[in-house]
Amino acid sequence: MTGMASAINDPDFAGLLLESIAEGVFTLNETGMITSWNPSMERITGYTTQEALGQRCTLLGFNSCFGKSCPTGLEECGIYRQGSIDGKECHLKHKNGENIPVLKSARIIEDKNGNIKGVVETITDLSRLHHYRQEVQEANRKLGEVHRFDRIIGKSSTMRQVFSAIQAAASSDATILIQGESGTGKELAAGAVHYNSPRAGMPFVTINCSALPESLLESELFGHVKGSFTGAVRDRAGRFEEAGGGTLFLDEIGDISPLIQIKLLRVLQEREVERVGESRKRKIDIRVITATNKDLYSLINKGKFREDLYYRLKVFPITMPPLRKRKEDLPLLTSHFIQEINRKTRKKIKGMAPSAMRILLDYNWPGNVRELENSIEHAFVLCKEGYIDVFDLPVEIRQTEYQAALPRSQDVSYPPNPMRKKLTREKLLELLEESDWNKAEVGRRVGYSRAAIWKYMKKWDIPNIKDEREGDQSV
Repeated sequence: MTGMASAINDPDFAGLLLESIAEGVFTLNETGMITSWNPSMERITGYTTQEALGQRCTLLGFNSCFGKSCPTGLEECGIYRQGSIDGKECHLKHKNGENIPVLKSARIIEDKNGNIKGVVETITDLSRLHHYRQEVQEANRKLGEVHRFDRIIGKSSTMRQVFSAIQAAASSDATILIQGESGTGKELAAGAVHYNSPRAGMPFVTINCSALPESLLESELFGHVKGSFTGAVRDRAGRFEEAGGGTLFLDEIGDISPLIQIKLLRVLQEREVERVGESRKRKIDIRVITATNKDLYSLINKGKFREDLYYRLKVFPITMPPLRKRKEDLPLLTSHFIQEINRKTRKKIKGMAPSAMRILLDYNWPGNVRELENSIEHAFVLCKEGYIDVFDLPVEIRQTEYQAALPRSQDVSYPPNPMRKKLTREKLLELLEESDWNKAEVGRRVGYSRAAIWKYMKKWDIPNIKDEREGDQSV
């Protein structure tokens, strides 16, 4: 045992030991300068020993050591207060600019009198582990085992990209701009970012910027002091202060006025707010997430939105795809809404009939997921039990063929068609048999929409033979 102790105290042996281990090891002196750098540190960081020696550890740009970014010097580092770091997951900045996931540990070095002589740190590269984690997550999604991220549901490739973007955004503190049409789930995405971030235990405050006039929005966001305007009977903190330590979500950011744009830009730059009627600056520690269904860049070109604010908001953009571009998620979403509404209404609807599902897949969904949910609720009113059928769906969805060709403000009706032929029950039955009971094909032959063919079938009590052959199943 004495021989082993003497070997470890031998500088040559210690050097060989540092060179052979897979973990990166480096030391700092009492002024915070790097004094040693083993080969594994060269591999993990890209910096050679010659490049690292004499530099401060800020060279590595750790994104989190003691709950905050790296300070400028060792004297400000939390290692003095805590004495050690044990297994802290964080990222360091590689020489090529890439963020490398690592596990970091550190200990202060003291002499016999308790004087600090420096710090020794060990770094474990987690890149391969993170890669395996992502592979497992991707495999689970492809197998259909993971269809949701918090309350966002989907397994299409576009939604898997959204889930990945949300996970990446949650691990940083960058300002996020979520773009997408109404009803695509922008607020759900903002909530998913917050509740999967280190700020999850702090407030998540939301405000719809289009719901309030400029004067009220200014007071809501920044707060006010007593007497600053008529009705200000007491001091009031704004939403920026309420969200302290957490996240502020500003929905419909494209609707804010030039005055609010200027004040918001100042807050993002300085991380300070001034209440209305007060000159005192108050420091804030929040993350800002914004969302819009408008094209902000076109608003910039029209002079309605500040370009500098746009780039402050768009540090990390996330785009929520419209439902028409992720129709493979329709069966999954429909099943989810049926289960939820069954639970609320205590009904026992089993699912969608195949014919009704085909109607949903043909529809363009201008209202996106919100419209789908409302359509299922509508169907629940008419459908008492069993499976939701075509005529349980809202009329505008059943009249898919012509709705897409007309402005949304117009009433949907069947336009005159010179090719339209007169139908009888016998003729319709003949056409259905010839077309293998494909209602769309029958409609094309006689100049009617699929929904019109359905109406005639119902009027003349013609059963849907093809669906009966296939079996009435949920999708």
